[in-house]
This record gives sequence, C-alpha cells and structure tokens, in this order.
Amino acid sequence: MSQTVQVGGSGLPSIRTKLPGPRAEEVIALDKQYLSPSYTRPYPLVARSGQGAVVEDVDGNQFLDFNAGIAVVSTGHCHPHVVEAIQRQAAELIHMSGTDFYYPSMVRFAEKLCALAPGPARKLYYGNSGTEAVEAAMKLARYSTGRDKFVAFLGAFHGRTLGALSLTASKTVQRNGFGPLVPGVFHVPYPNCYRCPYNLEPKSCSIECAKVIEKQLFKTVLPPGETAAIFVEPIQGEGGYVVPRQEFFDELQEIARRHGVLLVTDEVQSGCGRTGKMWAGEHFGLTPDILTAAKGIASGMPLGVTVASATLMTWPPGAHASTFGGNPVSLAAALATLELLERDLIRNSAEQGRFLLESMADWPRRHRLVGEVRGKGLMIGIELVRDQQSKEPAREERDRVVQAAFERGVLVLGAGESTIRLSPPLIITRSQAEFALQTLDECLQQAGRAV
Repeated sequence: MSQTVQVGGSGLPSIRTKLPGPRAEEVIALDKQYLSPSYTRPYPLVARSGQGAVVEDVDGNQFLDFNAGIAVVSTGHCHPHVVEAIQRQAAELIHMSGTDFYYPSMVRFAEKLCALAPGPARKLYYGNSGTEAVEAAMKLARYSTGRDKFVAFLGAFHGRTLGALSLTASKTVQRNGFGPLVPGVFHVPYPNCYRCPYNLEPKSCSIECAKVIEKQLFKTVLPPGETAAIFVEPIQGEGGYVVPRQEFFDELQEIARRHGVLLVTDEVQSGCGRTGKMWAGEHFGLTPDILTAAKGIASGMPLGVTVASATLMTWPPGAHASTFGGNPVSLAAALATLELLERDLIRNSAEQGRFLLESMADWPRRHRLVGEVRGKGLMIGIELVRDQQSKEPAREERDRVVQAAFERGVLVLGAGESTIRLSPPLIITRSQAEFALQTLDECLQQAGRAV
C-alpha cells in the first residue's frame, strides 16, 4: 500500500487511493487471465485517460508521466491539435492501403520528413512500428548492396521480430527460445565510457568500440566485402540511455565509407525531437545511408518509417510493402505532430532537458546510489550503483526507486542493468520538471538509506 499524496497545481500528481486501487485490481486480475504473460509491468498502473503530461488511472489517481508511453507521446497525451487531425481524418478516410493506391497525405508527410532527414535526395518507406522500420532497413541494405551480413552493438534494442531481434542484444530473455535467428549478425561493444568494455580511461581511449570492427571482425570472422550495414543507435535506449563520444561516430563513419558498408541509424527512440534536435544523430554530425524512426513520430498512432538515400531505395514494386503502413489516420497524426515539433516542442525539449541535466549534475556527489547522470534533451539516464568505486549495478535499488516514484505519482521506467530513464512528453513545463526532480531526489534518499 502506498502513502497518500495530494499535490496542488495544474498538471501535477494527485494520488487518492492505495495503489493499485479497487478498479485497477479488477483489471489486473482479468489481464492475468486473458493476456499473454510476455508483457512486462513494473508497477500496477491501469490507465484510463491522459491529458498533456498527466495520466489518470481507473480509480481517479493522477500521475506525472515521465515515460511518455515509452517515448511515444511526444506531443503529450491527447494533444488537441493531434486529436482534431485524427478525428477529421477518421471521418473522411480511414484506410485505402498505400501499397496499392495513392492518397495525398502519404506524399505530404514523406516530402516533409525527407526534407528533415540528414543527407540529400531521400525516399521513404512506411510501416507500422519501429521493428518494421528496422526489418525494412535490413532488407533494403541487403538488396542495395548485394551483401548479407550486419554489425550491431551489445546493449542494442532494435525490435522483437526475428530480423530486428537478430540485431537486438539487450537482454537474453528477449532472444531465449526463439532461435535460430537471422544468421550473419555480429555484435561489438557499444561505447559506454562510464563502463568502458576495454577498461580504458576516456582520455586514453582510441575509440576501440569502433575500431574493433576493422581491427578484429574484418580480419577474423566477417569479410568486409560481405557486410551490408552497421546498425547503431546514436544514443542507446534500452541499453541504458548511453551517450557516446563524438570521436566514436567520426571513426564509425570512416570505417563504413572505407569498406563500402552502409551506416543505419536507429532513431526509433531517440528521434523526433526527443534529444532537443529532430534526430539524435545531428548532435554528432551523422549522415546515415538509412534512418529508421517510429515511436514519437505520430504521438501514439502506429507508424514507422525507413528513410534512405534515393540511390539506395531502388527495389522494384512488390519487393517490400505493408497493408497498413502509412495509414491515413496515422499520417494525419504524424503531420500534426511534425507541425508541433517544429513550432516549439523541439526547442522545449532542449530547454527542459538542459534544466534537468544541470539540476542533476551534482547527484553523484549528493546520492551514494547515483553513478552517472547522462543524456541529451529529454532523453536522460540516471545510472544507479551500489558502490561508486566498483560501479556494481544497483538493480534492486533502481527497481525500488521506480516503484517509490510511482507511489508518489511520477511514472518512470528502468533501462539497461540499473538505469532510470527519463523520457517525458516534450511539452513538460518547468514546474513539472521540478516536481519530478524533487520526487526522484526523495526516492533516491530513501533507497540510499536502505543500502
């Protein structure tokens, strides 16, 4: 049972019942009876409605959402501009299948997004999700290069369908029992300087996480002439919201160019304004051959896109398609989302993210559990450790902080081994950011005393 929390002010939590409340308990019981046990539920939130950055559960408790539906509702829950666009489109045309026919919104959105994608002369493929966008990228890379092998990174999450899952290397539970997966995928360490896989200090690091591809893989087990693409998250999401150094991406792009290997950036979680720029890769000057996006692109409606150089996207009619990809209602939401992002939400993401990061800069000194705070924009990770010297992951403590925050009305989730991820809607206000900071501060103090 949680403590009762009452907070005044618009857009802030109000916890009125025990958690879960009586109505929530009924839903949870039915969920256990009828739904797949493969879903992960870190705490018993049963959502009924959402407005802005606030979610209300079936018992009337209100929570400040610092998950944004897993970095999806970029414009907040039920933004009136997005809702109006969805309602208008649903009354006009719900489905026509862009695989076989034309409709204007497919072209309008593609034109706008291709203009925002890095690099010249882009074309776009529509799917329904991030994993579909990655699957399309894998197929396109093989088709356009005539090569069949891939490089990906440990800690990566690219999706759960078999192709995307073959690239994913986040948790064994995601792969266990589903083999054999797509062959020809090779994984190398991701550049996490806080936990350097080569035990190097940042000042002495020669970007081994990029160089290992050329120095080791290409010389031993992976012929470069058979390598179609390198898949990389500009900021690793599920792996712990890890931000690499600029030098890593400089070296990675050079290796790809040197061997004619395509560079694919997975911006499913990090894109669409999440980091204070349209694409996280912009922070590092990345110009990928292929870019994948989903999650925040349509404010909660299902949509995934694969954007590629026009010289690559030359596969013939029938080579790859989707019945629902580019659905008219999803595209209406995406066009409205893009308008809001460009108007002021990307700017707000940068400003509120800067405030949060600056406010938490001294947390490793103030909290014995905090090893590192990192991120860009509103994609922020707080890594917890049992000991700041040994950096032993504090998994149980992280889970206790997540649960305690829920009981105080703030929704956060874990990532990586022991990281708390902050990925709120890009509309959050300063008062909401301050409340989240105060709540997490208190939860960390409580968890730290228990160590």
